[in-house]
Amino acid sequence: MDYEIKENSLIARIAAKKLGADTCAIVLGKTIHLFNVSQIDFLKNERWLRHEECHIAQFKKYGFVNFVCRYLWESILHGYQNNKYEIEARNAEGII
Repeated sequence: MDYEIKENSLIARIAAKKLGADTCAIVLGKTIHLFNVSQIDFLKNERWLRHEECHIAQFKKYGFVNFVCRYLWESILHGYQNNKYEIEARNAEGII
């Protein structure tokens, strides 16, 4: 899969604060933004990597603006945990 990784991302830092998380990865387009986790440690975590790769595939499927709008709308309607795109990404981790 074709993607870039950005460590110490301000975007991921903001997302971590919003989620109340110590570490965070967030995808925008083909870039995985990381906060408080190194690229090496992130890549070692296969479940987390598969989760974020699923989001990259979602961006590719719907297009950048379209996916952001869909994702935000799902989050507004159903919350972060019940957002269908998060459910799909959790399923991609290999956990049933």
